[in-house]
Amino acid sequence: MTTTGRWRRVGKLASRLFGAWVYEVDRHTLRADALAGLLGALLVLPQGVAFATLAGLPPEYGLYSAIVPCVVAALFGSSRHVVSGPTNANSLALYAVLAPLAIAGSEAYIQLALAVTILVGILQWLVGTLRLGSLANFISPSALFGFTSGAALLICVHALKDALGLAPVQGHGAGAVLAAVARGIGQLHWGALLVAVATIAASLAVRRASRRKPHMLIGLAVGTALAAALNAWVFEPAGRPISVLGSLAQPWPPFHVPDIDWGKLPDLLGLAFALSIVALAQSISIAKAVAMRSGQPIDANREFVGQGLSNIVGGFFSSYLSCGSLNRSIPNYEAGARTPMAAVFAALLLIVLVTASASLLALIPHAAIAGLLILVGWNLLDLPRWRATARVQRSECMIALATMVATVTIRMEIAILLGTLLSLMVYLHRTSHPAMRTMGFDARDPDRHFAVLDGLPDALPECPQLKLLRMEGSVYFGAVAHVADRLQAMRTAPAAPRHLLIMAKSMNFIDHAGAILWEDELRKRRAAGGDLYFHRPRPAVLQMWRQTGFIDRLGADHVFPDKRTAIADIYMRLDPDICASCSARIFHECGPMGYAGQRAACAGGRAGDADGAAGAPAPQAGA
Repeated sequence: MTTTGRWRRVGKLASRLFGAWVYEVDRHTLRADALAGLLGALLVLPQGVAFATLAGLPPEYGLYSAIVPCVVAALFGSSRHVVSGPTNANSLALYAVLAPLAIAGSEAYIQLALAVTILVGILQWLVGTLRLGSLANFISPSALFGFTSGAALLICVHALKDALGLAPVQGHGAGAVLAAVARGIGQLHWGALLVAVATIAASLAVRRASRRKPHMLIGLAVGTALAAALNAWVFEPAGRPISVLGSLAQPWPPFHVPDIDWGKLPDLLGLAFALSIVALAQSISIAKAVAMRSGQPIDANREFVGQGLSNIVGGFFSSYLSCGSLNRSIPNYEAGARTPMAAVFAALLLIVLVTASASLLALIPHAAIAGLLILVGWNLLDLPRWRATARVQRSECMIALATMVATVTIRMEIAILLGTLLSLMVYLHRTSHPAMRTMGFDARDPDRHFAVLDGLPDALPECPQLKLLRMEGSVYFGAVAHVADRLQAMRTAPAAPRHLLIMAKSMNFIDHAGAILWEDELRKRRAAGGDLYFHRPRPAVLQMWRQTGFIDRLGADHVFPDKRTAIADIYMRLDPDICASCSARIFHECGPMGYAGQRAACAGGRAGDADGAAGAPAPQAGA
C-alpha cells in the first residue's frame, strides 16, 4: 500500500472516531487552536486550584481534572468549542454527596471521589450509547438562554472579588459573594482594580482593531505586565502587593485505580446517578449555549459519550468529576478556536506552562483573570436578545427570566430543570387550549372563500342553521375540557345553529378522551334536531374513529373531502322553512331567495328556474 493510501485510511479511521473536523486541520487551524488553547490553559490555572478546594480535594486534583478529561471529551464529543474540566457546580455537588461519607481531603475521601467519577462516566456513556440524548431536546431555547444569562452573571459576580483585590469570600453563592464584596469595599485594592480595567480595555481595543488577533491573550499579557510594574514600584514597597497566582503544583496526572470498599457500590451508584444528572444537564446546556453562538449542530448522544469517556478515563488518572465549563468554553470560542484541538492544546500547554514557566506564570494577577471573565460574562449576557424576546413573546421572556434568577440563586442543574419544567408547562397550556375559530365569508370577496370571522371588518353574517368551525390543534385528554366548554357554549347560545361543520384539517390527532368528546357532541347535536359533520379529518384521526366505531355512528356521508361538497350536501339537510325567511344567504346554494326557500314556496314548473339560480353568485348580506 502506498503512503498516500495509508494516510487516507488513517484519516477515515480518525474521522469515524473523532468526527469530520479532522479533515479541516491544517496549519491555519492549528495556529488558531494553539492560541486559544494557550488562553484556556492560563484561565484554568486559578480555577482548577479553586474548584478542587471547593470539592474538598487537594489543589493539584483540579489541575489533573483539566488535562486528561479535557482531551478525551474534546476528541470524542460533539462540540468543537466546549472545553471540559472542573466546574463550580460539579465541585459543590461532589462535596455535598461525599462529605457525609468521609473527611474532606482525606485519603478515603479522595478514593471515593475518583470511584464516583468513574461511575458517573459509565452512566453518561450509557446514556449516549443507548441514544437517550434526545432527552436533551426538552431543554427549551428560552430555558437555555436564561441559564446562559444567569451563568454570565455568576461569572461576573465571582470574578468581582478578584477584580477589586478583596480577600477570598467564605461562601459560594452569588448572594454571599455580593455581601462579602459590600462589606469589604472599604479595603478595595485600587491597583487590582486598575489591572482588571486595563485587561478589559486592552482586550476590547484589540478585538475592535482585528477579531482575528487573540485579544484575550493580549489583554492578559497587558494586565500581567501592569501588575508586575505596579508591584515593583508601588505596592510591594508599601507591603500590599497585587495578588498573583504564585507557585503551582506539577500537573502530572498519575495513573491510579481507586481503592474503595466495593461493598459500597450500590450506595455509590445512587450518588453517581444524581451527579450524572448535574453533569449532563450542564454539559449539554453549555454545548448548546456555545452552539447558539457558533452555529455548529450538536449531537447530544455523541456529546454524552464524550463526557462519559472523559470521566471514565479521568477517574483512573487522578481526575475528579468534570464536564463542559462555560467560563472556559466561551473564551475558547471567542479566542478563535476552530476545532477540538484547541482543548487538546489547552491540556498539553497546561503541563508545559506549569513545568517550564512556573516562575513567569506565578506573576499572572488574579485581577487580570477576573477582568477577562467579566468581559466574557458581559458578552454572554446578550442584552439585545433580551429586548427582542421581551418584545416578541412575553411568556418565553418570563421563562428565561425565571431560569436566570434560579441559576443565580440556586444550583445550576436545578435552574435548568426549572426552566425546562416551565417551558413544558407553557407548552401544555397552549396545547390544552386549541384554537377554535368561527369561519365565514368576507363581503368583499365575490368568490366566497372561507375566512376567519374574528377581527374581519366586512364579515357576512353567519348562517342561522349551520356553524362553521375550524379546529387548530390536537384534541387529547388535556384539551378535552376546553373544547367541551367551547362546544357547549356554541350549542346553548341564543338562536345557536343546530348543525356544526368541523374543518378538521388542522386537528392533528385525538386520543380516546378526544374520541369520546366527539361521540358526546354528536349525540347532543342529534338530540337537538341538528347534526355534526367533518371536513378533511387527518388519517390518524379517521383511524381512531374507525377503531372506536365512531365513523359507523356518525355515518361516512358526514365526512367530506372538500368544503364545496360539504356545503352543498349539508344545505340539503337544513330546515327549508328557516331558509325561506333567512336574509343572510351566504352560500351560493342559497340563490336569490335561497334554494330551500324556493323549494318550499315554488312547486312544479318553477323548479328548473330555482335550479338555475342555485349556482348564481350570492348577493351581499341582507339582500
